Amino acid sequence: MAYNLIGKDFTPPDVRAKVTGSAKYAEDIRAEGMVFARLLTSPMPHGRVTRIDTSAAMAMPGVIGVLTADDEGADTLLTNEPKFVGDLILALAATDETTAQDAIDSIVLDIEPLDFTVDPLESLYPGGPDARENGNNVGGGRSGLDPHQVKWTARDFAAVEEGQLPFGEPAVGWSYGDVDGGLAEAALVYDESFTTQGNSHHSMEPRTAMAWWENGKCYVHAGCQSLTATLTSLARQCGVELENLVYVNEFCGGGFGSKGTAAQTAGIAARLSRKIDRPVLLRISRAEEFYIGSARGTFQGRARIGFRADGRITAIDFSVVQDGGGNGGFGDSVDAAQAVSIIYQPLAMRFRGIPVLTNTTPRGPQRGPGQNQIAAALEPFMDRAAHELGLDPLELRRINAPTNDARIGGNQIPVTSAYMPEALDRGAEMFDWQNKRQLSGRRNGSKIYGVGIGQAYHDVGRRGYDGLLVLTPEGQLHLHSGVGNLGTYSYASTVRAAAELLKCDWENCVVHQGTNMRHLPIASTQTGSNTCWTMVRTNVVAAWDAIAKLKEIAAMDLGGSPDDYDIGDHRVFATADPSRSMTYPEAAQRAIELGGMFSGEEVPEELHQVTKLAVAGIAGTGLVGVAKDNLRMEGDVPALACGFAAVEVDVETGEVDLVDYVAVADCGTVLHPQGLSQQMKGATVWGIGMALYERQIYDPQNGLPGNIGFEQCKPATYLDVPSTMAWDAVNLPEPQNPVGTRGIGEPPMGAAAAAIVCAISNALGGHIFNRIPIVPDMIVNHVAGQEQSHRPLQIHSA
Repeated sequence: MAYNLIGKDFTPPDVRAKVTGSAKYAEDIRAEGMVFARLLTSPMPHGRVTRIDTSAAMAMPGVIGVLTADDEGADTLLTNEPKFVGDLILALAATDETTAQDAIDSIVLDIEPLDFTVDPLESLYPGGPDARENGNNVGGGRSGLDPHQVKWTARDFAAVEEGQLPFGEPAVGWSYGDVDGGLAEAALVYDESFTTQGNSHHSMEPRTAMAWWENGKCYVHAGCQSLTATLTSLARQCGVELENLVYVNEFCGGGFGSKGTAAQTAGIAARLSRKIDRPVLLRISRAEEFYIGSARGTFQGRARIGFRADGRITAIDFSVVQDGGGNGGFGDSVDAAQAVSIIYQPLAMRFRGIPVLTNTTPRGPQRGPGQNQIAAALEPFMDRAAHELGLDPLELRRINAPTNDARIGGNQIPVTSAYMPEALDRGAEMFDWQNKRQLSGRRNGSKIYGVGIGQAYHDVGRRGYDGLLVLTPEGQLHLHSGVGNLGTYSYASTVRAAAELLKCDWENCVVHQGTNMRHLPIASTQTGSNTCWTMVRTNVVAAWDAIAKLKEIAAMDLGGSPDDYDIGDHRVFATADPSRSMTYPEAAQRAIELGGMFSGEEVPEELHQVTKLAVAGIAGTGLVGVAKDNLRMEGDVPALACGFAAVEVDVETGEVDLVDYVAVADCGTVLHPQGLSQQMKGATVWGIGMALYERQIYDPQNGLPGNIGFEQCKPATYLDVPSTMAWDAVNLPEPQNPVGTRGIGEPPMGAAAAAIVCAISNALGGHIFNRIPIVPDMIVNHVAGQEQSHRPLQIHSA
């Protein structure tokens, strides 16, 4: 279908502010009487606070007040039982930051040490330490549940060889088909254990927060990926009714999943502000961001994979121990299993997972949580199988690739659509796979050339949120977006769907976002690559509602029935006689006069409370289009991506250079080509980091982190990426989205990491490290025939 706005590049409204430096983030905000807050954090991995003496601090000139877990409502924001180094114990406010930090340093803090662990397998071993006094497991891998103790038996550990993960008691799992039979009948079976290392989110903007109270309202400035979706939880953190919360979040300096909802620092700033009756700016340092800014969960896993002689996967037996960090973590292991089931479409599959609490930084969703790290872990076995079966690695992937008939997970849910074979074909053509594959193993001095393919998945579908827009008598279309501004510009590209359906010029549109003061409807969290699919649908139903009202007003004033009318050129007109028409401004003015549902003074009962408050704020200003997304959503909505990588591995230094890369997305109809380009390239850069550089290091003897901040944790930089990275999209429409789109932000990262890992294996003659990241000493040790410096299945190691 031909569109005027969908699939076209445009300049998002907030670009000018970012380019000129006028964009205001939380730490740029100032208010009269504002004070500065600093945090007292835990110096040990687990303990019980027995004494806090703030007398010396409070006696210092300029110190205003403190907030602890014992203050009303603060026990979910601060703690008296720190569970990792850097856990938040106390906040102190002073007239300047130097005074605040000096006062923090003067506080006497006594902590009784408690058992700790940084390794899930150590905790699962009989008699091993637990990260909490009441256990080491919180169920299937979602934070907020009460821990309980899970221990595997000594027999579980004794039954396997060194370096092999036991099949102990899982906390969550499922299966379908005859797994044991599928493995028994397979022509080729692999049984491999692996580890994937966790890494911090390192959001460029730390989770600084600024808050104050005025006339019973709480004003909060804090960066977050989401906006209206987080209002209810933020109001609870701050201790205020929803209608009395003013949240300002125009710009977010990165989140990657860690800022899906408002951070605890926003609640701390608000609670401290109320206690001392002064505006509070709580600025978070890079070290503090490392501690509380969340991280990807590590995996200690095992997979048994069976292949038929023709390359079809007969069965996968998949088990994962997930590091849940200090908070229980996210559902990475569950999501990984879903990804394995859809990418490889095994005829039978069994999944067993167990997240284990450790005394490391909190774990949370990080770009493709579970799906991306498992792509890098399992894709190399596709290459090994292809070699042993005499197949092209590309062909083996095509044989098992998800199509429109694909199924996913233990319940074998259908997908809405999937075009991975088309993506693989397009990527192979762009990369020149057949010719570059012939160069595998070519040596130039100490460097060896290798190529690889990676595939990845993420689910990207939600429904049930509200859309809101207003046509005004001034002739403008006001588009209200509550989804947040993570930085991908999807808040703007998705509202363009409403403008498209109303046939409005983009120059005539005004986008409202950034604060609930601008009357924003309830929206999904801006997480999980869900914005495109989910928020396009809400904007479409709002547009349909507006179009229906335009036609109804025209029928009332010009005669006939609404079905007799159509829209175009900012008019509603009779199809039989286009001269019988009303302009949009005239219809908007008439809506105000009619009132009721036309002007937003009456709304559907099914709308969310946040949306009802938003409509109340704009009622009577024009023709209001507002509706809930009740459109069909049957099946899993997959975002799929593949990547093709060429590397040069220096066998003397262990360094890996990515010399060529191509990525292809299966994301339905492309909404915003330039935005998609940046998503694909940005995800690739992080995939490079996952494959080669990024990891957390902990000392198992004292629970202290060994690398904090950008320099030590080594995200990829300009020097680590190729000068050009090609990309494309299949661009076949998704049938269950009104404009055919799906999200894509997450799987290109996993595809890139997997392709690079496979290319390294290809350069080294098929050797698989069963570990990411692949750092230089691992390569050097392998080439030299030396043992690796880490133990099998060891995590958090240097």
